[in-house]
Amino acid sequence: MTDRSAVTVVGGGLAGCEAAWQLACRGVAVTLVEQKPHRRTPAQSGDGLCELVCSNSLRGAALTNAVGLLKEELRRAGSLILAAADLTAVPAGGALAVDRDRFSATITAAIDGHPLITRISAEVTEIPAARPVILATGPLTGDALAKDLVRAIGEDQLAYYDAIAPIVSAESIDPERTFRQSRYDKGGDDAYINCPMNAAEYYAFIDALIAADKVAPRAFEEARYFEGCLPVEVMAARGKDTLAYGPMKPVGLSDPRTGRTPYAVVQLRQEDFAATAYNLVGFQTRMTYGAQATVFRMIPGLESAEFVRFGSVHRNTFVNAPRMLTAAMELKALPGVFLAGQITGVEGYVESAGGGFLCALLLAQRLRGVALAPPPPATALGGLLTHLQTPREDFQPSNLTWALLPPVVDPTVRKLAKNVRLERGAQRALDALAAWLPVVAEGREPRGIVAAEPAAVTVAAASCAAD
Repeated sequence: MTDRSAVTVVGGGLAGCEAAWQLACRGVAVTLVEQKPHRRTPAQSGDGLCELVCSNSLRGAALTNAVGLLKEELRRAGSLILAAADLTAVPAGGALAVDRDRFSATITAAIDGHPLITRISAEVTEIPAARPVILATGPLTGDALAKDLVRAIGEDQLAYYDAIAPIVSAESIDPERTFRQSRYDKGGDDAYINCPMNAAEYYAFIDALIAADKVAPRAFEEARYFEGCLPVEVMAARGKDTLAYGPMKPVGLSDPRTGRTPYAVVQLRQEDFAATAYNLVGFQTRMTYGAQATVFRMIPGLESAEFVRFGSVHRNTFVNAPRMLTAAMELKALPGVFLAGQITGVEGYVESAGGGFLCALLLAQRLRGVALAPPPPATALGGLLTHLQTPREDFQPSNLTWALLPPVVDPTVRKLAKNVRLERGAQRALDALAAWLPVVAEGREPRGIVAAEPAAVTVAAASCAAD
């Protein structure tokens, strides 16, 4: 790895684009290989980079939320993904959600406009011989490439199912049977459309969920679900009240027509700037399309729902990162081959972007011939590395949680309210980040990005996320 002028990045998702961006910002020429539009995975429909195939939400924005802290750290560190998300945000209460098309178009314009990034459309069926190379092929890594990776590392890939939620058109939602409100009025009353249910409606709905036809697993021996993204019918089968304490919990909501909290509620979140479509929050599913149309139209307000997209199930492939990767996210069995994003076992959009950021930063340090300087463990970025480097008997993908950061060592903190303790932890993380940011900025050229319209992408200048 003596040639710092060329790095190949395979995969044009959140991790791959973030990695390519960070390397290019540090003067490294990058070849970004993305199979679209030559070929798409079953979950993809567009040709742009960073297509969001599950929810359009990057989850909680508050610093007391671990992923909210991670977003703020990436924002301060110059993340392309966070810059694009901020430019294309749509109302989502206490969360950061984006207009999918504008988000993808903005990142595509930035990547294509950078003079040090060359994008190639091709399917990669084996690990490229060129070194260094970053594999950021995500949860749907192609079968041929996955098999080549298995041969190289000598360990079977692990797989589980990841389910995505359906989207309905706004004009098909009955305003007479729904009301607009965010939980505890966070982010204004217009962020979510709520479909309230009484007890009888709720239990009839649960019975229908459990009895509905499901899509059978294909080419897998076992459906291993990620606990943070369970299909709604799987949750329902665990107990009839499970959903009432999960995605259908009514806490923090009051139906203005009755002045009371509903027995249960289905929340709909805005998908795009024009508010033409809404997704069913937390309603990932593996039901057949016909069953979805029948069962989800039992939800008050969705009796005439027009489905812009039905829910579906897709595979998530990842390696045993603590066993397979070095501290620099390099494959122990294949020097010069680095992994980034969901293929390493991080879960979630922001975590994937964070994985791409870290992989690129550590590789850039290697190429400069300087000692690796990973983020402090007390930061959210450090927490991602903690997850990937902590051996465990059954390594599984994970979102970032506060459990991945060391506790604040202060006896007085234990007596404080939980939100105050989390605020202390967030402040400690940001203080540690501030001390580390000069390492991030070393050798980096600051630039800015601009929002791009999906139908007519324009680029201001070859751009890197600003300091």
